[in-house]
Amino acid sequence: MPMLFNPLKYNQGLSGCGTLIAFALLFVTFAARTEAQVGRPAAARQTTLRFDVLLPNEGSARALSGRLFVCMSSKSEGEPRNSIGRAGMGAPPVLARDVARFMPGSIAVIDRAATAFPISTLDALAQGDYTVQAVFSVNQDLRSLNSAGNLYSKPVRIHLDPLQKAPVSLALTERIGPETLPSDTDFVRYVRLPSPLLTKFWGRPMFLRAGIILPKDFSTDPKRKYPLWVRIGGFGSRYTSAGALMGEDSSFRKMWLAEDTQRFIAIGLDGDGPYGDPYQVNSANNGPYGDAVTQELIPYIEKEFRGIGKPGARFLSGASTGGWVSLALQIYYPDYFNGCWSASPDPVDFRAYELINIFVDKNAYVNKFGFERPASRTPYGETVFTVRHECRAENLKGAGDRYTTSGGQWGAWNAVFGRRGTNGIPIPLWDPRTGEIDTKEADAWKRYDLRAYLEENWRTVGPKLTGKIHITVGESDNYFLNNAVHLLDNFLRGAKPPYGGTIKYGPGQGHTWSDISEREMLIQMQAARSKAQEAGAP
Repeated sequence: MPMLFNPLKYNQGLSGCGTLIAFALLFVTFAARTEAQVGRPAAARQTTLRFDVLLPNEGSARALSGRLFVCMSSKSEGEPRNSIGRAGMGAPPVLARDVARFMPGSIAVIDRAATAFPISTLDALAQGDYTVQAVFSVNQDLRSLNSAGNLYSKPVRIHLDPLQKAPVSLALTERIGPETLPSDTDFVRYVRLPSPLLTKFWGRPMFLRAGIILPKDFSTDPKRKYPLWVRIGGFGSRYTSAGALMGEDSSFRKMWLAEDTQRFIAIGLDGDGPYGDPYQVNSANNGPYGDAVTQELIPYIEKEFRGIGKPGARFLSGASTGGWVSLALQIYYPDYFNGCWSASPDPVDFRAYELINIFVDKNAYVNKFGFERPASRTPYGETVFTVRHECRAENLKGAGDRYTTSGGQWGAWNAVFGRRGTNGIPIPLWDPRTGEIDTKEADAWKRYDLRAYLEENWRTVGPKLTGKIHITVGESDNYFLNNAVHLLDNFLRGAKPPYGGTIKYGPGQGHTWSDISEREMLIQMQAARSKAQEAGAP
């Protein structure tokens, strides 16, 4: 890890007046940079700029409904569509609106009435040269904008003036093709498994996807069976990342194929679904993902790739989203897995949902002191963006201008933890515009408050979790996740029977910090496997 900047040490060399001057200069510099990035309108009047987006006749044989985006990047290289959903004042300006029954051969208009981010409206677009690209998101099953069936235009470099009369014409000539599995390699396999459980819930064919990394001697020792390591990635990580992990020059590959590395089958779950990352647990909006993973996917993989297929030989790990998922699966299925190693888990106690106490606070965007609530910080405390700002980015992505359908971080959490509305979509915990929290809805989230769940059910679930919970978190976590870990720790320290696990903190460390390497983690997993065997556990 690089050395972290220490603002306290820096300030020791400044007088009180000097400190104020330094911070004033910093604020002026930031404000100037922000204004340059976001831009001012060319004139103090409403823009006449608009984008005419064509759905060509050859692009589709039927009417389509979905979310239409126009992204404008000041950079001349790359495709702007790949930055849609990114938070931060430096994000390229994006416009969006819903389009229902978009007929082939017709045009949809995006103008100043469209939702905009990070600018407030199209009126605020700075005159200049931009690379412009349109995207039409129509895939219902996978929220990623790069999912099969979504359409987009070729990027064009053009000068934009908010007061120009002539429309900018874009055509959705490109379509992302049908989903195909990557090619298998010596050590990597991919599966796309039909899921009866999810299909029944959604009323249309649904699939479970996974990337499988085989141990070094898999092909040379065909009678050997292996324990299972469920390795869960960060938010939105796709199952295809297994291939990158085993890239020719990757450090993971070198570790995995080393002679002294413990032999496991590793699987990566898929972090995409109808509402973004499904967090691999049963939920009212996503359906029975937890049951599908444990009853359909894992048994299939263990059968096809010679897994031991017993609870004492199944282990979990992950960081960030993967940290929460690994911990949640261990807690909700305590007899199915034999241990989790969770780094920087997403909020495990909703009294510290990042910096929001959903049961007490009135507003998600503004704290009790009247200030905007940060959502991300640097390890030395500088605010990167606020909850309001991040939800604005998600409101732009979500159908109906709602973060709840965005597939972004707050939207995915809301879909996993929240109830399903009578309209079939997730009920928001807070108003997308104002941030006002619905306290009645907050009560419905308690099942997914892992600390509260454990405290309420410890008498029955505690004995099944003895020695199975291992958590690490940096005390300067970029998303304030250390606060919730401390609240969980407070309970577990006094739990009876004792939980017998470990929670470790990294002073000054940021997001995804861990005190052990994956090689060392596998050694600990193997030790837990041996202990279970000695105890006669399956």
